[in-house]
Amino acid sequence: MTGSSLSVARTPPRRRAGLFPAALGLAVLILGLSFTAAVSVGAVPIAAGTVWGVIADRLLPGLVETAWPAGHEAIIWELRVPRTILAGLVGAGLALVGAGLQAVTRNALADPHLLGISSGGAFGAITALLHTGLILGLATVPLFAFAGALCAMALVLGVARLADAASAERLVLAGVAVSFVVMAGANVMIFLGDPRASHMVIFWMLGSLGLAQWSQLVFPAFALAVCGAWLWSRAQDLDAMTIGDESAATLGIPVARFRLEVFVAGALLTGTMVAFSGVIGFVGLMVPHVARMMVGGGHARVLPLSALLGAVFLIWCDLLSRTVMAPQDMPIGVVTGLVGGLFFVWLLGRRQGGAPRRA
Repeated sequence: MTGSSLSVARTPPRRRAGLFPAALGLAVLILGLSFTAAVSVGAVPIAAGTVWGVIADRLLPGLVETAWPAGHEAIIWELRVPRTILAGLVGAGLALVGAGLQAVTRNALADPHLLGISSGGAFGAITALLHTGLILGLATVPLFAFAGALCAMALVLGVARLADAASAERLVLAGVAVSFVVMAGANVMIFLGDPRASHMVIFWMLGSLGLAQWSQLVFPAFALAVCGAWLWSRAQDLDAMTIGDESAATLGIPVARFRLEVFVAGALLTGTMVAFSGVIGFVGLMVPHVARMMVGGGHARVLPLSALLGAVFLIWCDLLSRTVMAPQDMPIGVVTGLVGGLFFVWLLGRRQGGAPRRA
């Protein structure tokens, strides 16, 4: 941990809360720069001016003079822009889910990947891709992924109740166990599927944004807008849940129902993102912690900042995944897994050194 990050972590909670407007503005600026870099950099480097010229011409035809090759316009608008937008949407969505789950489970290690939600979403998506086909049109994969994520979350809660695992740590262990079982089922579905399609699905399971299309972006964008707005509207309830169930109940919060609502919202958001990106782990684990270090623990601040930081993080991970081994794409899950694993070890060491302080 660097000296600057240590100084942020030791900043008093009220002072960190006051840093929220500056942190939010800085995150928006970095997001814009990251978007520009992600669209500009690639096997065919394109100037930032050309990138924004193409975008402006597409949004407002005739606004700028078209002085760029047609090939560059196709690369920017048809390939890189939708891919970068999808990376931002997925990163923001997974970060929001992680922040919500960490609050209602009071577990700093909770995230959609560890609790089995991502695995359930992958199982549903694989079922749709290999065995049922698009029986409901473009909404088939997101709906199946949501159903799979919801069933996986129900299994986690059922296992936790069956084993009398009421503590937050045991809930995470139940999630890990369910995740292994569900992924085993997903592997069986791949084994039984068409071998030619299975190869593509296996690559997709490791995390891939290469199939991003404009026509599909409406689904993750809608899920992010609805679930993100709902979570932000319940920010005070999330704050109360971090104190404890009894304290939250004394404030008039129906604890069991609210926790279930957060799980359902998390399953919907995670399932939709998994349907278009594959299984991408550790984003929901890391990003909320970084947001809390910057602006304190109030979820009215943590949630929007987590969404922005999650978008920035996944955009850069995607940029690395398609440039490190160019012209081949490395699965983005490899990049997030490497960074997330190191962060997980650091977080365990930090918790071992002393109880984490609430901001």
